[in-house]
Amino acid sequence: MNDRFAALYPQHLETVKARHDKALAETGYDHIIIFGGEIHIQFLDDTYYPFKVNPHFKSWVPIVDNPHCFIVYTPGQTPRLVYYQPVDYWYKPAAAPSGYWTGHFDIRVIDTPEKAKEHFPKDGRSAFVGEPNDVAQTLLSVGDVNPEPLLNALHFERSWKTDYEIACLTEANVRGVRGHRAAANAFREGKSEFEIHIDFLLHSSQAEEELPYGNIVALNENASVLHYLNHIREQPGDLRYSFLIDAGAQYHGYASDITRTYARDEQGEFAKLIAAMDAMQQRLCTMAKPGINYIDIHMEAHKGVAAILHDFGFVRDLDADAIVEKRISSTFFPHGVGHFLGLQVHDVAGFHQDRAGCIIAKPEGHPYLRLTRIIDPRMVFTVEPGLYFIESLLADLQKNENAKYVNWTKVDEFRKFGGIRIEDDIVVMDDGHVNLTRQAFAG
Repeated sequence: MNDRFAALYPQHLETVKARHDKALAETGYDHIIIFGGEIHIQFLDDTYYPFKVNPHFKSWVPIVDNPHCFIVYTPGQTPRLVYYQPVDYWYKPAAAPSGYWTGHFDIRVIDTPEKAKEHFPKDGRSAFVGEPNDVAQTLLSVGDVNPEPLLNALHFERSWKTDYEIACLTEANVRGVRGHRAAANAFREGKSEFEIHIDFLLHSSQAEEELPYGNIVALNENASVLHYLNHIREQPGDLRYSFLIDAGAQYHGYASDITRTYARDEQGEFAKLIAAMDAMQQRLCTMAKPGINYIDIHMEAHKGVAAILHDFGFVRDLDADAIVEKRISSTFFPHGVGHFLGLQVHDVAGFHQDRAGCIIAKPEGHPYLRLTRIIDPRMVFTVEPGLYFIESLLADLQKNENAKYVNWTKVDEFRKFGGIRIEDDIVVMDDGHVNLTRQAFAG
């Protein structure tokens, strides 16, 4: 597999360099210093928080687990990697850099974080990108730390993925799907949320701190909590109705973000509701092609959810358009239909109109939409409609004038299932799209 990434990486690096060349020239900087990040100690303790690398850093090199490293780049010169490798017998130091990417860098090894500054540019104007630390404070002016015009330009360019990045995202989906298959089997075996979570980690070959985001492993009504991060240890026994899992994997710092929902009774009405949502989600995915406004996919998702609410008898006396117009669909589908995906799970520039950072507004009444862009080839994003029975939102609906359109008896019957979300990762091509998630499930 490394041969494939070795072949793709050189062109990726040239693209990264060209994007930085342009952004630095536009903003008047001679150099950029990208800090990978540092480890933090817990309050009143000597235990470290899990290290999370700066996404700007890992766009250059596939190093995600070594703190106190820097990329130093001057246009026209070989990029420099300042690599932290201490002498330490309390913790195992990082191994020496190796692999297909190392020959493209001037690698300087340091054994203490303080020595990093010895390898920084001595003249010209430098921009520091990353978590501000003592180096940034002592060497640079305030305006040179994470300068917004530079970040806007770099973030905008990240909207279009290289072949190397698409390959990393593809592999992240393959690994995530392995975990999803194990999790689905664990649900059918009657395991607890905690046990399902452990099975996902095992089969996706990840430690918990390596996950791109906290696993959402929700049985029954817990699926109505959009970011449910509890892992109940007790097995549900016969009180096992539904299972929603939103979990992904990482490869070389690139994330997958995958959600599936299952019913215990595979012949029951909730299973049919899942099937209807899955079919609707696949229709939304067919919209992913160049020139389409992502907002249109979001609004079509609301129409799809509204049609399902009508067809399954949750809402009566209104057609789908009226259910959306009265914002009843927002009670059952309160989040955006998706987001950019890449070095970050919710990748940057979802609202950017241009390199300057001008914003494309969200449609009125849809405050949680994370992506408002016109779709281009090489963009990667999720498509994740949902339908939920959320106690607080249903209580609000029950108090307003639209309550009369809701079949509350039926809604009450479905509260125990919590909700449904189906999520795939999509890469847009010149003539359509590739569904990385369905491709991985089919493999």
